[in-house]
Amino acid sequence: MEKDSIAVGLDIGTTKIVVMIGKKNEYGKLEILGVGKSKSLGVARGVVNNITQTIQSIQDAIQEAESNSGYKINDVVVGIAGQHIRSIQHSDYISRNNPEEVIGDADIDMLINQVHKLAMLPGEEIIHVLPQEFKIDGQNEIKEPIGMYGGRLESSFHVVVGQASSIRNVGRCIKSSGLDLSGLTLEPLASADAVLSQEEKEAGVALIDIGGGTTDLAIFKDGIIRHTAVIPFGGNVITEDIKEGCSIIEKQAELLKVKFGSAWPGENKDNEIVSIPGLRGREPKEISLKNLSKIIHARVVEIIEQVFAEIKAYGHEDPRKKLIAGIVLTGGGAQLQHIKQLVEYITGMDTRIGYPNEHLAGNSNEEISSPLYATAVGLVMNSLRNNTHSATPLVELQKPAAPQPIVRQQPVVNVVAPTPEPVYEEEEMETVAVKQPVKAATQESTEKKVKRSFFDKYIDKIKDFLDNAE
Repeated sequence: MEKDSIAVGLDIGTTKIVVMIGKKNEYGKLEILGVGKSKSLGVARGVVNNITQTIQSIQDAIQEAESNSGYKINDVVVGIAGQHIRSIQHSDYISRNNPEEVIGDADIDMLINQVHKLAMLPGEEIIHVLPQEFKIDGQNEIKEPIGMYGGRLESSFHVVVGQASSIRNVGRCIKSSGLDLSGLTLEPLASADAVLSQEEKEAGVALIDIGGGTTDLAIFKDGIIRHTAVIPFGGNVITEDIKEGCSIIEKQAELLKVKFGSAWPGENKDNEIVSIPGLRGREPKEISLKNLSKIIHARVVEIIEQVFAEIKAYGHEDPRKKLIAGIVLTGGGAQLQHIKQLVEYITGMDTRIGYPNEHLAGNSNEEISSPLYATAVGLVMNSLRNNTHSATPLVELQKPAAPQPIVRQQPVVNVVAPTPEPVYEEEEMETVAVKQPVKAATQESTEKKVKRSFFDKYIDKIKDFLDNAE
């Protein structure tokens, strides 16, 4: 019987680190087996700035996910974000030797490989090369060129670029946490998988993921990714402003924002006041909710205007590039009261809050359906598409040997009387039980090598770098 594909996603955020283990149920929906969450230490604006603290936070989240699920995690798909991420549009072509032969995977690979050789700024590396429309011998708007005839194959690409050192630091943290890296995905693309429908991607939609340290943007039109951007501001700067504006500590500022914060100042009356305990015997502080909303409003407007500038840069005012499905908000920042109305007011575009519950099994925990977990759900979905076996049930690892072989040898044991031999046999059998799945995994990875994408080769490059660094 074929084993269920078990996938693990790791979302390394600025405020939290989430590990999620999941598998597909019989209806094709995502069943979450376990979640681990820890406070993110050592990450600023989506970039690792303290390796030791980040490793500790990842290990805490892994431990929690393993104890919740009863699975031992082997490898993870990781989300990449941070202010170092940028994207460019690029067009390239190849001339085929024999136009009488149909276009195949090898031609597409050759074209993508050519894009990977683009000259980048010092210290930068290409993360994703995402083909958009193809053109064959001047014929435009071809979405699937495989199987067609032609001499000149041309395509426009969306190329995502990031700092090599930042990506390698993430790889180092994962390896030092005792895990393997099975994939890297741009976080806005993972969030888009979790909260957007195919109809929205076809019609044209902008996904805004408001995290703790960064706000990520992904624009889709005609089912194709058209633009990505990372704005280096998120929920943390709102908390910082509340802390400074109300002269309170960060913990209290975060609590105020989550419980009483609103992005629309007109919603609060002048006499609505919250009392906050003073520090070490000092008098309690009284804070007006109207003033709190004004502080939040000012910063949210700044974030949304920067995102809107990126949407305009994509060319959303051009009728052919119009985003008919409007804006979808997700991430922890999307839970702020009245943010949907504020975004609609600033941009004039239809807006909704994106929840990842469309892809989740019906019995899923309500907390997991929150926009907060959109990226983690998207990463698990991404990993499932590759048929990974990223986690092993602890029961299987601890399972004693099958009794049959021992039963056959029982007469021998009886003759010799009590000796430690059965223990050796059990140990032997345990070793066999553990070795079998490893053999299956090796076979599977060999099959995968046949249809390996350039992105997989990029992961291998990072792994080689980490191995050599030791």
